Amino acid sequence: MTLIKERPILFSAPMVRAILEGRKTVTRLPVKGAASKWLIDFTPEFVADRANDLCPHGQPGDRLWVRETFIDLRGTGVEHRPDPGGPLQRYAYAADCRPGSHSDEARKDFGLKYKPSIHMPRAACRILLEITDVRVERLQDISTEQIIAEGLSTALREHDAEVDLRRQWRDLWESTGGDWEANQWVWVVEFKRVTP
Repeated sequence: MTLIKERPILFSAPMVRAILEGRKTVTRLPVKGAASKWLIDFTPEFVADRANDLCPHGQPGDRLWVRETFIDLRGTGVEHRPDPGGPLQRYAYAADCRPGSHSDEARKDFGLKYKPSIHMPRAACRILLEITDVRVERLQDISTEQIIAEGLSTALREHDAEVDLRRQWRDLWESTGGDWEANQWVWVVEFKRVTP
């Protein structure tokens, strides 16, 4: 019997919303550590063939539990029931509470502050993903279809939709501290949502 491994993965509130809406089915993560050495020592084709073995984020069949910005409501007096007959909800998530919304203002009125996703315990996780494919490629080699699968908007902001999507992808990468111009190797981790 194969043991399913679980690993945590961090996602921002907009990316969590994209996952929950079914728009995000892939993520790209920088190749670091031993795998980056293999890319230097071996051909990219060799590394691509061994991607399932080398990827520190898992391989097909493994699971990723999503860490997101959250609040633990226990003891705050503001626990609530999303369903009238259901149990009290212990956690609230930034992805469900857009800045400036009524619920965000209520959160502020009660003095509740979000905790960063890095501090989210496994018990607070509501989204579980199953890895369906792993590969390695250069950051800028992403196709238009893959940019859309990353959860980015296809709403046209300028006359050329492809240029607009590529700009969104570059801006997203740089917003997380990535260097677009370096065109580094990235792990491409495709997934499907298991829960909810």
